[in-house]
Amino acid sequence: MRTDLSDRINNMSTSATLAMAAKARELRNEGKDIIGLSLGEPDFNIPEFIKTAAKQAIDDNFSSYTPVDGYGDLKTAICHKFKRDNHLDYSPGQVVVSTGAKQSLFNVAMVVLNPEDEVILPAPYWVSYSDIVKLAEGIPVEVSTSIDTDFKMTPGQLEKAITPKTKMLWFSSPCNPSGSVYSREELEGLAHVLAKHPDIYVVSDEIYEHINFVGGHVSIAAIDGMYERTITVNGVSKAFAMTGWRIGYIGAPEWIAKGCTKLQGQVTSGANAIAQRSVIAALEAPVSQIQYMIDEFHQRRDLVLQLLGEIEGFKLNVPEGAFYVFPDVSSFFGKTLNGVAIENASDFALYLLEHANVATVTGEAFGNPGCIRISYAASEEELKEAISRIAAAV
Repeated sequence: MRTDLSDRINNMSTSATLAMAAKARELRNEGKDIIGLSLGEPDFNIPEFIKTAAKQAIDDNFSSYTPVDGYGDLKTAICHKFKRDNHLDYSPGQVVVSTGAKQSLFNVAMVVLNPEDEVILPAPYWVSYSDIVKLAEGIPVEVSTSIDTDFKMTPGQLEKAITPKTKMLWFSSPCNPSGSVYSREELEGLAHVLAKHPDIYVVSDEIYEHINFVGGHVSIAAIDGMYERTITVNGVSKAFAMTGWRIGYIGAPEWIAKGCTKLQGQVTSGANAIAQRSVIAALEAPVSQIQYMIDEFHQRRDLVLQLLGEIEGFKLNVPEGAFYVFPDVSSFFGKTLNGVAIENASDFALYLLEHANVATVTGEAFGNPGCIRISYAASEEELKEAISRIAAAV
């Protein structure tokens, strides 16, 4: 009997963030004291008012299959959230609730892309974008950015990347992995280019919108001319520390939302009942309810920038959101550290894991081979210790 896997799965990359986390767990099981700065997971507990809503949902016997596209009152709450926070008018028919924002992204790719459609990905980009596009038989087109421009794509770069095959642009703001935040003026610049190409759709991943240190988030769908061609993706994993509850959602043109519902009906059906009920409470609460987490991330960012800035060879910018720093470490390439040759970011990340007992992620997984991603979703004590180990190792 043949046991070979499909070409589809053999050609898929393993998630670099999950792979590094697994390697760190393996080393911990061997007795090593590993500090994990590789996963994008808040280290806070879920706010109590959300737990209370979940407990109430259990007591109220929300245990049956849920509607494929989400409970109606949850979708109404999402519409109110879009209006309140993003100045976007979506109707419930334009909203689809999924098992995490990652499924939302996959749904959109599968229902919009045809074979050989091109998708522009400003690099660095979240690790799963490229493989999701490939699974949908699309072609990822990377647009390289650098630390000198805060890892943001310019209108000129976007214009140059567009071809007759371009179908979509995918990006995140605040960005995973760089923490970059596009301003209104920068988004207007991209929208001006896209106005000349009316058949290109945009996926705007806004999962980190509230973890923002510059005083305000701007959705590209709110820019003139962009609403009808933008799929806004969001969820509760990051800002509400609900990673394991697996709820994401989109606001989109209704024909795309219907396509996502049709696909989801054949794949997972509706998302978890208890999690959906708790998300209603999360989204209806004022953002001030989670401000304490945002303030803590801001404080940690400043600490990490200060400590890493003292290490020769780390080139840093100032990320304006999310909870990552994305230092350029290319100055170490071509050198030997403790007998280990460092040729690229993957070598450097592995070196830090083995010689500093600190787990990071290579920038190659995000489309930027000169950098590594460091998550500061950890306590200040862990961050100080981890950076002290990194300094000693290099």
